[in-house]
Amino acid sequence: MLQADAELAALYAPHFRFDSAEPYFPHALGYSVFRGPGRSPSSRFEIDPAGALTLEYAVYYDWDIGHLYDLEHVWVHVDSAGQVIRVEASAHGGRRFMDIGSGLPEMVDRHAVLYVEAGKHAHWAHPHHMSAADRQKLTALCGALAGVEGVHRGNFFAERGAYVAAPKAHRLARLKLQGDAFVPRHSYEERAAPAPLLPWAELECIIPQRITEIMVGLETAQSHFGAIFLDCGDTLIDERTEVKLPGSEVVIRADLIPGAREMMDALKAEGHMLILVADGPRQTFVNMLTHHGLWDHFDAHIISEDVGVHKPDARMFDAALAAAGLSREDGWRTVMVGNNLSRDICGANALGITSIFMAWSSLRTHAPANASEVPDYRIETPGELPGLLERLEGLIKYRVPYAHR
Repeated sequence: MLQADAELAALYAPHFRFDSAEPYFPHALGYSVFRGPGRSPSSRFEIDPAGALTLEYAVYYDWDIGHLYDLEHVWVHVDSAGQVIRVEASAHGGRRFMDIGSGLPEMVDRHAVLYVEAGKHAHWAHPHHMSAADRQKLTALCGALAGVEGVHRGNFFAERGAYVAAPKAHRLARLKLQGDAFVPRHSYEERAAPAPLLPWAELECIIPQRITEIMVGLETAQSHFGAIFLDCGDTLIDERTEVKLPGSEVVIRADLIPGAREMMDALKAEGHMLILVADGPRQTFVNMLTHHGLWDHFDAHIISEDVGVHKPDARMFDAALAAAGLSREDGWRTVMVGNNLSRDICGANALGITSIFMAWSSLRTHAPANASEVPDYRIETPGELPGLLERLEGLIKYRVPYAHR
């Protein structure tokens, strides 16, 4: 029976025509054969053969332009004489008949010819069926909206925990897809090598493992910020509100500057590695950041009392790089955010670390004393940082490591 199903799957497998700008092609087609009504094992649809049997093809792609993971479907209904009498295919979560006016799509022998929407992989019986509005929407999906979903979560693999995507995986998937953005050409061609046919039960086992491997591979394949270094005073904490232990330099409490909590939550939600790089007694930062629930937002805490030097000494930044599993060669893909031009910005610049000046406070000068204190970027409030990092991270693949200025 399995051999018979395999022969049927090959005999009726659809032929796909892809947009000439298409960046993604099917990895495999998983087939199921229905000789009576039944529930699809790979979609939400009930299958009711219009003839003697229905062949369901689950078309698996690693990537859709909006997210990692894509599973589309084609249903070929065959009568008792072995003739194709109906073809249906998926389109944006729905199911539509493939019909060019004769009740069927184009046919090559017993193979339905289907046109695949660029990037999104919805099926069309003919490109002319795509309206001007459809094409306009597709241009946005393949361009400005590329990568909007990161790793796909609305499928039964993710819902049952067959693969789990951490925040960083979503961010890296978005970055990869934003780099893949393209303009559909609406001219179509058949791919030379068709995707292999597998029983659905076999493909079902492969997909979650493959998604997991891709997510792991993005760590090295996709350019991204390795770590975000953050100062504390007047970057997170309002120094004017500090209350010190009498007779000590240890701060026991202080207020957050407006937007600091939201900024930290946003950076954590994006899966960034966050490293505190701050001058002062360790207990000061434990007290202030623990009070506001931010101490554990950091993956590591590099504090001058522990290191034995203050910024801009390179040893502070070397310790931060080491804590992130990085070296000086990775400086170009790290960021230092701070309010002190002579310490935060000068120290970061010396190692080729992207420097961002937090200009919220007026306690310290905003005027660089020399070229070594000129920041790469400047923000006025914490709320500006997540958006800036998102824009910069999308550009770092075009940069090359450099000896600073």
